[in-house]
Amino acid sequence: MSISEPFIRRPIATSLMMLGVLVFGIGAYGLLPVAALPKVDFPTIVVAVNYPGASPDTMASAIATPLEQQFATIPSLDQMTSTSGIGSLSITLQFDLERNIDAAAQDVQTAINAASGVLPKDLPTPPTYRKTNPADRPVMIYAVHSDALPIYRVDDYAYTILAQKISTLKGVSEARIFGQRPYAPHIQVNPGALASRGIGLEDVRNALLTATVNRPKGVLEGAHQTFTLDTNDQLFTADAYRNVIVAYRNGAPVRLKDIGNVVDSVQNERIGAWYYDTPAEGLAIQRQAGANTIELVNSIQTLLPRLEESIPPSVKVDLVSDRSLVVKAAVHDVQFTMMLTIGLVIIVIFVFLRTLWATVIPSLAVPLSLLATFGVMYAVGYSLDNISLMALTISVGFVVDDAIVMIENIVRYIEQGERPFDAALKGAGQIGFTIISITFSLIAVFIPLLFMGGIIGRLFREFAVTVSVAVIASAFVSLTLTPVLCSLFLKEQGLHGAGRLNQIAERFFTGFLNIYDRGLRFVLRHQLPTLLSTLVLIVATGYLYVIIPKGFFPEQDTGFIFGQADAREDSSFKAMSEHVQKIVEIVRHDPTVSGDFAFTGASAYNPTENTARVFIQLVPHDQRSETSGQIIRRLRPKVAAVEGVKFFMQSGQDISIGGRLSRTLYQYTLTDTDVEELNHWAPIIEREMRKMHELEDVASDQQIASPHIAIEIDRDAASRMGISPSLIDETLYDAFGQRQVTTIYTSTSQYKVILEVQPEYQEDPTALSKIYISAPGGTQVPLSAFAHLTSKVEPLSVNHQGQFPA
Repeated sequence: MSISEPFIRRPIATSLMMLGVLVFGIGAYGLLPVAALPKVDFPTIVVAVNYPGASPDTMASAIATPLEQQFATIPSLDQMTSTSGIGSLSITLQFDLERNIDAAAQDVQTAINAASGVLPKDLPTPPTYRKTNPADRPVMIYAVHSDALPIYRVDDYAYTILAQKISTLKGVSEARIFGQRPYAPHIQVNPGALASRGIGLEDVRNALLTATVNRPKGVLEGAHQTFTLDTNDQLFTADAYRNVIVAYRNGAPVRLKDIGNVVDSVQNERIGAWYYDTPAEGLAIQRQAGANTIELVNSIQTLLPRLEESIPPSVKVDLVSDRSLVVKAAVHDVQFTMMLTIGLVIIVIFVFLRTLWATVIPSLAVPLSLLATFGVMYAVGYSLDNISLMALTISVGFVVDDAIVMIENIVRYIEQGERPFDAALKGAGQIGFTIISITFSLIAVFIPLLFMGGIIGRLFREFAVTVSVAVIASAFVSLTLTPVLCSLFLKEQGLHGAGRLNQIAERFFTGFLNIYDRGLRFVLRHQLPTLLSTLVLIVATGYLYVIIPKGFFPEQDTGFIFGQADAREDSSFKAMSEHVQKIVEIVRHDPTVSGDFAFTGASAYNPTENTARVFIQLVPHDQRSETSGQIIRRLRPKVAAVEGVKFFMQSGQDISIGGRLSRTLYQYTLTDTDVEELNHWAPIIEREMRKMHELEDVASDQQIASPHIAIEIDRDAASRMGISPSLIDETLYDAFGQRQVTTIYTSTSQYKVILEVQPEYQEDPTALSKIYISAPGGTQVPLSAFAHLTSKVEPLSVNHQGQFPA
């Protein structure tokens, strides 16, 4: 008995089975997530540390190195990179593809705990970490801004209401804020006013520490009632802090308003972000691995109007980038191609077989095989993306082959006079093994893809499995449904048409066979030239393979451009802000740009103060004639006219690799145990690469010429005055480090209180001459009495890869 015989003898059961496949496939198709590419998750964790006022060397030696030493012991850690800037540190940990991200996060937390004993004791907050996927950019970016409210009030709504609520949506990995500036009252003291009253900066700091607290007070427990104790022990605004008493002089209180200013401001005044010309914060929403991009965007767009009802009307939430538009367009294009392929296949079948049922029966194998494949794709967690849809498109040509082979063999017996039922039994019995062998021979071609490792294996495993499942489903349909339909609907008299269409088609095929016959006879008469021609083609193929351009993945036009602006290493925040405004003004007036968002300032998302990042959203593809690459080449000379800054642009890609954020699409990383040797060779390599005409926008993140003021302490002189280096560091930190002295606790958030000298004393090195140190007994000693200043250059950022300078 053949494989097909039980199905031929039970046509109703076979039909019901195929109906089940049909229903299951349709249901699975509706549940499949939609994405641009297969799920490629780099288990990556980013650790961030903020230490306001600390130099890059301090961040690298006191924080980065102890943490890296602990992280290096975590199993399956593939790559560890870090960037230490002024007051900020970011460490990126990239694990093996097979590593469970949740288990890795537990190991990271354990390593942070192990290193906490050697980290600076006055860190404002412990190191924090977040799980991320560098291979996947945000699905949506919003700009939150207001013309009426200060930016720190906008931050309350952006973070507390929008980001936190959106983070709870199904499919959202995280909602992060670019250019975040939370509220913070700034205590800005006048060093001259302090010195004249014999008050030191540490006295101000201690007064602030005790002026606002939030501690338990206890309860009163009576016979019948319980009373909870509370006090007005917290101060919440700058106005409240102005009356804080710092000390008493001659019996009179010295309040903060007597020795400086107290202003409502933001936590870090050297961070800025803009949507058009308005200060704003960027809300970037990242999807979870395997989440449906289109459904996620729809759910965000449904939730957002309700959230906007909870914020003031003056706070606007504008869309900057919507990745689902590109995903929809790309998937629609591939779906259209697949449907066109199916239509062409059916037309070809009809042209050659020339009868209705002989065309319908093998054509049914296509939708049934594809729907069965959708069911398996859903079961194994795949998505509808460009790779899987391309696999289905390619498999359309394979899935009809088995059915055509089956129907041709059955038709042969019908033409010999057999009844359709008997012909189906005989034909299916003879050809069944052949169909199975064809199926496994096709699958064998894709087996190597299943064993490929790394990112390539992750990408093309879904392709190989999808094609293999479609081919197997095709074989199953051909061995079951196809012979059943042949036995029921094929008739001998319907196989030979005598109409005009059949006569024309027959003449065409006869002529084609005659041409083929003459060509074959010519080849057989000239065997040596034929073999030589074949050899030439093989050699030419090898040559073309060598010279053809190669790359990891084709450059995409996702309608999104990522820009990075780099200024001189001594550029201030104000100068960088002006540079950014000039750049976005040029970009904004380009007709192909629909929106932009820019931010600058040292943070977890931007390593140094002389760097800015710009997100540029292009209009849809059908509204422009240029690709994103062409737009970049056209904009490059325009933004190059902005003096004092270099602007690098690259097309946003659906997948990116590497833990280090690069200015361009490709990067080399140089590492060396000897920093001096690294600093010597890096500019030489960069200079030589600039000479290569194949490359453009060659840049380096090496920034080693930042101006520093070295305060050389005369230890003997300081010791005679009872002043220690520790006291000097603390005073300087109070004055210039935007020191976070204490915390304000509210029902919805927490805010830092910042201590510093007045802005006019932070502008140039001469301000150091006005700083006084409190000696024992309250004497105020000028810094110049035991220290002198020297100028030098030091790194603006310190980069590590695998614990080595990079």
